[in-house]
Amino acid sequence: MKLFKYNMGKTDRIIRAVLGVLLIGNVFIALQHPVGWIGVILLATAIVGICPLYSLLGINTKSTAEKVGLK
Repeated sequence: MKLFKYNMGKTDRIIRAVLGVLLIGNVFIALQHPVGWIGVILLATAIVGICPLYSLLGINTKSTAEKVGLK
């Protein structure tokens, strides 16, 4: 039994990955702030394709084609 199912679509994963990298990079360039941990979480969920919060709320951002396996 799988604890979590893939619930993130391609667009959602790309946006999370870009924002994650920007937030992590921002910590090294200008800010010395814990905002980088948010970037780490965003990047990790984008790589894995599973968002635990989405699972709790019953949200799935996959398109219909992705759900069927056409994309």
